[in-house]
Amino acid sequence: MSRRSDMAEGQQSAESGSAAQVPSEPPGGTPGQAGGGRRLALDVHGRLRDMILSGELLPGSVLLQAEMARNLGVSRTPMREAFRLLQEEGLIDAQPDQRARVRAVDPEDLDGVYGARIMLETLAVSMTAKSLAAGDLERMGVALKRMQELAGNDQLDEWHAAHKEFHRIATQAVGPHLQRMLASLGEHSERYIRLAQLGVPSSWARARTDHEALLEALRLSDPDEAARAIARHLARTALNVLADIAPEYEPVATRTALGIAGNGQT
Repeated sequence: MSRRSDMAEGQQSAESGSAAQVPSEPPGGTPGQAGGGRRLALDVHGRLRDMILSGELLPGSVLLQAEMARNLGVSRTPMREAFRLLQEEGLIDAQPDQRARVRAVDPEDLDGVYGARIMLETLAVSMTAKSLAAGDLERMGVALKRMQELAGNDQLDEWHAAHKEFHRIATQAVGPHLQRMLASLGEHSERYIRLAQLGVPSSWARARTDHEALLEALRLSDPDEAARAIARHLARTALNVLADIAPEYEPVATRTALGIAGNGQT
């Protein structure tokens, strides 16, 4: 049975009302133990957020505050704050007097995230293309090799760490405010990247080719080609996932951004 089928079965089970199970913390591992209440809530939020973005908590999974607080070894207060933050990010739906659930994948959200990411990341890559040192390119090469070694196996977290490093270096010339925006969009995109990896077997090979094309453009200090390479790469991921989960949806934001940024005009 494919991992896609496993995900579908997990979602059906969640919709029938079964609560998501969160593994208990090991002894001494209570999140935010040394911090105050706010720090504890942020730690709990970070853990649950990672579980949603990684697919460990499937779309539709029921989230019970009391049960999760007990499993994580925290009180209901930081758990309520963590739920509030997750709802603000659009990762869960939580209404008064109703069970919270992991939000289903929203085609409009995916389209908007990738439309914004294409525009901002092409800008950042274009600015970075002529400023990368030999050491930067070498680190990108190491990250790309690591991604190739891990592609298709069960070490998805390690693959995503190398992938994040690759994109971080490729966009490093921009200022801290834009860096934060890129990081936020990148984290939000991770959920969709994992869906592409599960639903489109050829995505691993295509991603490798796309990343190699971007690295080569950066080695040549060619901002126009680098912009085209990153725009095509990001759009391909978004369009593949949308074709798989919502083939009827018209991705206006992604296609518009690709038309603008993919021309490589700097």
